[in-house]
Amino acid sequence: MQSPKCHFLILFIQLVSVISFYHLIPIRGEDETNVIQVDVGIILDLETDVAKVMHTCILLALEDYHATASQSAVRIVPHLRDSKKDDVEAASAVIHALIAQDVLFFQNFLLLTLVFLFWKESSDNFLYSDCASAAIYLLKDVQVQAIFGPQMSTQTDFVIDIGRRVRVPIISPVTSPLLTVKEHPYFIRGALPSSSQTKVIAAIVKNFDWREVVVIYEDSTDGAAIVPHLTDALLEIGTLVSYRSVISPSANDDQILRELYKLNTMQTRVFIVHLQPFLASRLFLKAKEAGMMRSGYAWIITDLLTSLLDSVDHSVIESSMQGVLGIKPYVPRTNELINFTKRWRRRFRQEYPDMDPVELKVFGLWAYDGITALAKAVEKVGGTGIPKFKKADTRENLTDLDALGTSELGSLLLDSMQNITLKTGLCGDFRIVDGELQPSPYQIVNVIGKAERTIGFWTENDGISCKLKTIGKTAAKCNNKQLGAIIWPGGSTIVPRGWEIPTSGKKLRVGVPVKGGLEEFIKVEIDPKTQAVTATGFCADVFKEVIQALPYAVPYEFIPFQIPDSATSPDNDLSFYKASFKKYDAIIGDVTISANRSKYVDFTLPFTESGISAVVPVKDDDRKSAWIFVKPLKSELWITTGAFFVFIGFVVWVLEHRVNKEFRGPKRKQVGMIFWFSFSTLVFAHRERVTSNFTRFVLIVWVFVVLVLTSSYTASLTSMLTVQQLQPTITNLNDLIKNGEYVGYQKGSFVKGILKRMNFESSKFRSYSTLEEYNDALSRGSKNGGVGAIVDELPYLRLFLNKYCRKYIMVGPTYKTAGFGFVFSKGSPLVPDVSRAVLKVMEGESMNNIIQKWFGDETDCPEQDGMAIKSDSLTLDSFKGLFLIAGVSAGSALLVFFLIFLYQNREILTTDDPVWQKLSAIAKAFDEEKDNSNSKSEKPEANESQTATLFVASETSPEILPNLPSQGPEIRISDGRGASPAAEGFSTTEHGTPVHETITGTFEEK
Repeated sequence: MQSPKCHFLILFIQLVSVISFYHLIPIRGEDETNVIQVDVGIILDLETDVAKVMHTCILLALEDYHATASQSAVRIVPHLRDSKKDDVEAASAVIHALIAQDVLFFQNFLLLTLVFLFWKESSDNFLYSDCASAAIYLLKDVQVQAIFGPQMSTQTDFVIDIGRRVRVPIISPVTSPLLTVKEHPYFIRGALPSSSQTKVIAAIVKNFDWREVVVIYEDSTDGAAIVPHLTDALLEIGTLVSYRSVISPSANDDQILRELYKLNTMQTRVFIVHLQPFLASRLFLKAKEAGMMRSGYAWIITDLLTSLLDSVDHSVIESSMQGVLGIKPYVPRTNELINFTKRWRRRFRQEYPDMDPVELKVFGLWAYDGITALAKAVEKVGGTGIPKFKKADTRENLTDLDALGTSELGSLLLDSMQNITLKTGLCGDFRIVDGELQPSPYQIVNVIGKAERTIGFWTENDGISCKLKTIGKTAAKCNNKQLGAIIWPGGSTIVPRGWEIPTSGKKLRVGVPVKGGLEEFIKVEIDPKTQAVTATGFCADVFKEVIQALPYAVPYEFIPFQIPDSATSPDNDLSFYKASFKKYDAIIGDVTISANRSKYVDFTLPFTESGISAVVPVKDDDRKSAWIFVKPLKSELWITTGAFFVFIGFVVWVLEHRVNKEFRGPKRKQVGMIFWFSFSTLVFAHRERVTSNFTRFVLIVWVFVVLVLTSSYTASLTSMLTVQQLQPTITNLNDLIKNGEYVGYQKGSFVKGILKRMNFESSKFRSYSTLEEYNDALSRGSKNGGVGAIVDELPYLRLFLNKYCRKYIMVGPTYKTAGFGFVFSKGSPLVPDVSRAVLKVMEGESMNNIIQKWFGDETDCPEQDGMAIKSDSLTLDSFKGLFLIAGVSAGSALLVFFLIFLYQNREILTTDDPVWQKLSAIAKAFDEEKDNSNSKSEKPEANESQTATLFVASETSPEILPNLPSQGPEIRISDGRGASPAAEGFSTTEHGTPVHETITGTFEEK
């Protein structure tokens, strides 16, 4: 840094040059009093090509504005000052701009400055900012109403602070996101901040599924300002910045090459470059030398380089930048832009005839539109009179900046500039909202040959698209196959996967837990001679198969490690995994995926089924029970069935009592008949004939119900007697808590923590390591030093039941977990590819072979799936419909019967007797036998005989009827042909024959 004396000397020379220049400026005449002149300061670093491009664009913008607004009373006078990359120069330029015309005052200022300079010369602590503050303190009359520039953030930071104090708006093309409008109210950004492109970069990275990137940026304030915003944008899509490479502008080629060799030893192959063109060209030359511009690498350059790509030597582009992706603000190629470009080239050659030809850059277009917007704002608020500054108070103890006063026009100009829009800007829609230039679409290019080729676009609303959306249409979405024809470094058309095994030749370090116990899942063996590590088991075989399924080779080595007992607690478990990945790249084994662990590591997709359940012993076989015949039906079904038998028997007795002799007789006989007739229908053994149609209707329905009941009972009982009953001793884990039973779990498992959350007492826990220990503990039970249940993850329980399927059974519920997965370090780019390989292996035949190898054939034991094979007793719910039909049928028949009976005996009800006498009379009438002969043709009652004729037809000779008593009715039997059976020598007392009979009888009363 230059000494304070040197700073003052530079400032002094600048002041002298200003005086000399302004002596040549004529004083405004009386004829110009109608034109209001507004002075605008312009501070640019004219040592850069960008500043020269912007300067020419600013001059053309003012010319175009004055040409189109010739009748306007406001004229803008620019005052250009060169900052020359120096903050002191920038500050002095501000002073030059602020004192644009008051020569007499400035002569006094110069004299005071010289005195002040020699007074402060001996002070080592005097800074250039103090000098600038002293100079501004001496200013009394300020003429500049706005300042455009400077370009560097350090210069702009100082200038906008001056602008805030004197209320002069500063329109700066600075891109550093460190300067914000909120912190600097008089600051207006005339260019897009570098942070606006981070979303575009993140969208490109996401489009190609890259999980890690390396950021290379310049060691400067502006260079580092983008990094936090870029890191946040990448984190939102799940991509990590694995390394930040800082390149100093003064770094030599050897230093750059060493840094690139360091990057090449890492596994990340995606690089984001944020460098100035002069530094970036050296970087890519050395990247080519380091072999990092070949197939498999991906390079993305920010708009800091892409927008200035024409500044890079063409030989560098052709030799060392082929296949690079770049982004830059999109500028529509309109006729206005084409015509302006021609004018600008002619004017630029006039302004800088000794320079090599350069291309028009977006920064120049922003400057053109920014000055045009400023001119419109000045015209809007500057026509009220000659702009003045409000003088500061003459009080003592004023600071240097306070003495300058404040602009009367500046605050109005600021309000107008903070929200302004140019619909016809050279950049397209030039909009400043709240002091910030609004983002425009970005153009994605691919460096091919000597230049770049557009392969896509990005907008805030549509993201990446093949073409920009036009009015009324939707942008065409793109993917990595549609984003143009991308040529990657090395001339490859294959998308780089974003990472590779480091060139150092190191293998993937795979940690394998050493814990014994269930060796079917993971087992580590170390050769005592060679110390070679071999991993076997289900998990190891799946991992080997998955690595083979990857589309590229991944060399790996197994490294055994011991899981400490303290790792079983959740906190220690997380600490263990967090510390482990300082030593390992991956961990395989029976590791369960969990949310807490995923905070520190990345898991692949699971390769086993998920869940936690319990295994309990089965009950003894119920087939030996003496009362098994009552188990097919539940007790409520037994009771309901018995009640309906009695009810149906009663209904049949009521309907048949008056008309059927078999339902009459002594009371005990009638009660017995009710039970006998109803229960005999169970086996269809009833022989009593019924005469009432009501009875027949009831019996039809009831016999159907009995048929269904007996069939269901027979089927259920058969199942119970022939099928083995596997019923658990408990049905869920809550039974263990209620009964105070002990519960077992696998040693070192996180299941212990889950059991605690389920309100199990820690004193009831017992841990085991092998399947044999599981079997022994369950066989003994809680009362004999064992456990009532084993709680573990489903893969372990499946293996256990596969071996002891007939002694134990799995009970629910099943608590969901994520299953087993392979573990990788956080952000590892291997995870997506390994997850896809896991799916590929699980869908193939190899997974079945691995399962068969370590767990055997699951069909060997039908009970291994843990489901209880049993026949449940039939419940009343299954037969409610049948009983409802039977009850309604019987009840309806009974109701209709009583209505008819009461109607036939209505004379009893119409008497004037007491109610009890009426009821008694009704009961007597019901008990009387009804004569059914009324329905036949009436015969004389006195001395009349009834003749019964019996026709008997049989394949054999008719039976001989016995001799009837002489006093009894005389029976004559005919065979239907007029012959009497007695004449044929037959007699019988039977009512029927084995085959068929037709009987007609005539009974004569004597």
